[in-house]
Amino acid sequence: MNVEPEPVLFCWSGGKDSAMALAAIRRREDCRVAALLTTVTEGYDRISMHGVRRELLEWQAEAIGLPLREVFIPPECVNATYEARMRDALEEQLALGVRQVVFGDIFLEDLRAYREQNLARIGMTGVFPLWKQDTRDLARYLVHAGFRAIAVCVDSRVLDRSFAGRELDDSFFADLPPGVDPCGENGEFHTFVFDSPVFRAPLPVSRGEVVERGPFIFCDLIPATPDPLHVV
Repeated sequence: MNVEPEPVLFCWSGGKDSAMALAAIRRREDCRVAALLTTVTEGYDRISMHGVRRELLEWQAEAIGLPLREVFIPPECVNATYEARMRDALEEQLALGVRQVVFGDIFLEDLRAYREQNLARIGMTGVFPLWKQDTRDLARYLVHAGFRAIAVCVDSRVLDRSFAGRELDDSFFADLPPGVDPCGENGEFHTFVFDSPVFRAPLPVSRGEVVERGPFIFCDLIPATPDPLHVV
């Protein structure tokens, strides 16, 4: 008897771990991704934490071929507000029959526990396709499996400003200082994926201004064409 794949919601950050986790979950036959869920900062129209323009997030969703559900949160959002707005979005999906939420987390135990506790309160569970995988292996896989990403935010307390705007290639990972996780799992850097095996076409972007916001250095990415899915 054929069993219908279960719909799952994917928490999409726009970065490399999300892209690798999405590729992994799509290889499974027991589930299908129903939609992407991303937090966007109000007033800035950018992906929260990553600082990427909302337009580029929408390009990603179009390239993946999935509907996008955006959760808008205020700048410097407090936990209570974040949790309330996420709960509203998750309960919408639950009403549609979605009971599992997929994340790209790799090894942060406290973060996984936090996510699972919040999901359990509304009768949902988490799925973690990359969990406990070696981040050095994931970095090698990223480079050699057709994923292309740019570092859009770096923590200047652990990385030099020059890393902002660099593509994640072999030289990027070779230049990371000792103690910095190859996947930036401790928040050392955040990325934007502009091409991957889960995209229908690469997204043409150009590097813009590099700015400092507290300890974080952001490289703005600019859409290079209004029609990314028809660029050869």
